[in-house]
Amino acid sequence: MDLLEIETESPMPREEAAALLHRIADSLSKHNELEFVQSGTRFHVEVPDAVRVEIELEVGDDESSIEFEVKW
Repeated sequence: MDLLEIETESPMPREEAAALLHRIADSLSKHNELEFVQSGTRFHVEVPDAVRVEIELEVGDDESSIEFEVKW
């Protein structure tokens, strides 16, 4: 299978970002899959029962970030 990579970045209010994370978490826990829509195309990605999670936190004077990566 060829590699499919979808990457997006957009500004949004903190509450909207939290709602997005909730939708992703609910999809993982209830449906064992993730769904993405990109340019009108819907992608379903099955996720196995066991995954690896990496969390990276960077705190700086001007900007901070947290990255969550889920691998399987």
